Amino acid sequence: MAERRSLIRTLLVASRPLSWINTAYPFAAVYVLTTGRIDLSFVVGTIFFLVPYNLVMYGVNDVFDYESDLANPRKGGAEGAKLPPRLHRATLVSATGLALPFVVTLVVLGTQRPMSWAVLAVSLFAVLAYSLRGLRFKEIPVLDSVTSSTHFVTPALYALALAGTVITPAIALTMIAFFCWGMASHAFGAVQDIVPDRDAAIGSIATVFGAAATVRIAIALWAIAGILMLFSPWPANLAAIAALPYIISVAPYLNVDDAHSGTANRAWRRFLAINYAVGFAVTLLLIFCVTEGLFS
Repeated sequence: MAERRSLIRTLLVASRPLSWINTAYPFAAVYVLTTGRIDLSFVVGTIFFLVPYNLVMYGVNDVFDYESDLANPRKGGAEGAKLPPRLHRATLVSATGLALPFVVTLVVLGTQRPMSWAVLAVSLFAVLAYSLRGLRFKEIPVLDSVTSSTHFVTPALYALALAGTVITPAIALTMIAFFCWGMASHAFGAVQDIVPDRDAAIGSIATVFGAAATVRIAIALWAIAGILMLFSPWPANLAAIAALPYIISVAPYLNVDDAHSGTANRAWRRFLAINYAVGFAVTLLLIFCVTEGLFS
C-alpha cells in the first residue's frame, strides 16, 4: 500500500500539476466558446488534456531524460520528477493505461469529424516524438520549440476540429499567435537548462544559439504573437497586450551569458504565475468577443 501511494505521488509530480491548465484550458475554452455548450465531448476532452495528456507528455520525458535530470538542479519538484529506474516501466504503463480509454472515447466521439482524428494523431505523435528514444525531437534545435508549441496549440485545434468550427481569419490569426507564444515559451525555458543539457550532451535551441541569443529569439516570438493579434477585430486585438508581461519579465536576461543561464529560472518561475494572470484576462476578453460574434 505504501509503495502504491509512493508511485501515485511520483506520477503526480511527473505530470506537472502546475502545467495541467496549459493544455486543458485551450481545449475547454475553445470548445465551449465556439459551440456554446458543455457536452460529453467537452467533459472527456477537458479531463484528457488536464491529466492523462500531461502524464504521457511529462512522464515519458522524465523516463527518457533520467540521466540528464539527475544533474539538473531544478528537477525533483514542481518542475519535474527525478524518476528512479525502478519506476520507469510503471510510469510508462500507467501513462498509457490512463490515456488510452480517453483517446478511444474521443475517437468514437469524433466519428462525424474525421479531421479531429488527424489533429489528435498529430498531438499524440508530438507528445511522444519529443522524448522517445529514436525520435528525440527535443534534441533537434528549433524543432524542439516547434514540437513543444504543438503540445499546447493542438488541444485548441482539436477542439475546433471536434466541434466542426469554421476557421475564420480571426481564428487563424489567433492560432498562429498562440503557436508563436508556445515557441517563445519553450525557447526561454530551455535557457535555464543550457549547462546541464550540455553536460549531458543534449542539444536544444538554447545550447546551439546560446543564452543571450535564445532570449532574444523568445522575445521576438512573443512580439510577433502580439503583433499578429493586433490584426484581430476590436476588441480581440487587445489580446496583443498579453505579450508585454512576458517580454518585460525576461528582458533583464537579454545579455545573460551561458555560464549564468541558470539564473533565468527566476524569470521562468514568474512565467508560470504570469500564465495564470494573462489566461484569466484573455478568457474574459474571449467571452466578450464570442458573445459579440467576432469570431464567427
